[in-house]
Amino acid sequence: MKLNCIVIEDELIAREGIEGFIHKIDTLNLVGSFSNPLLALDVLKESKIDLIFLDIQMPGITGISFLKTLANPPSVIITTAFSNYAVEGFELNVVDYLLKPFSFERFLNAVNKVELRTPKNLNTDIETKDGYLFIKCENKIEKIFYNDILFVEAMENYVIVQTEKRKYISYLTLNSVEDYLPDNLFVRVHKSYIIAISKIDSIEGNTIKIKNHLIKFNRNNKEEVLKLILKNNYLKRQ
Repeated sequence: MKLNCIVIEDELIAREGIEGFIHKIDTLNLVGSFSNPLLALDVLKESKIDLIFLDIQMPGITGISFLKTLANPPSVIITTAFSNYAVEGFELNVVDYLLKPFSFERFLNAVNKVELRTPKNLNTDIETKDGYLFIKCENKIEKIFYNDILFVEAMENYVIVQTEKRKYISYLTLNSVEDYLPDNLFVRVHKSYIIAISKIDSIEGNTIKIKNHLIKFNRNNKEEVLKLILKNNYLKRQ
C-alpha cells in the first residue's frame, strides 16, 4: 500500500529535491507540493494524507506552528536547515528530523521509520463486515455495530468511537476510520468528527445535537454536509 504524501517547503530547489527523492520510492505517492503551509490546508482536508515533509522556517507561519494547528495530523518528517527545533519537533511526535542538506539514504531511512509506525497494516487494527466493524482497542479487538455508533472523534494521536453505551479508544487516525465507514450512514462534519447521520437529533446554527453531545459544524463544509444529510433523507426540509 502506498503512502499519500505532501511536501511543504518554501525553497524551490529544496522542494524539487524532496520531490525527486519521493519519486524514487515506490511506496510513496506525491499528492501535492506547496511553498506555504496554508496552501496545503485544502488537500489535507479533502484527501487522505499519510505523510507530510515539512520545512520549519517559512514566511507567514513556521512549520512547527502549522503542525500545532492540526487536530489530527498525519505522520510528519521535518526537513530543515535548523537544528534548534529538534526537541520541539519530537515533542509533537514527528517521525524524523532531517537536517539539510541530507542524502537520499538518510531520506529513505526516515521514510522506512514512517512505514514501520504507520498502520500500513491498518487491516490488523480495523476490519469491516456487513453491519459492523472490528477495531483494535488497547489489547482487545472490539466488535462495534454501525447502528450503535453515535460519532467518531479525533483526539491527538487516537480516536474515540462513541456509542450509546460506551466509548472505545483506538490508536488510529480519523482518516483511516472514515475509509471503513459506509458513506451513506456517516458523514464528516468537522476535521475532528464523523457522525452517524441517523443519530442526529437536531441541528441549530453550526451545532449538531446527538443525544447529550453537541458537535460543532465546520463552517467551510456546512453546506456540503447538509446536502449529504438531505440526500440520505434523514433530514426533511420544512
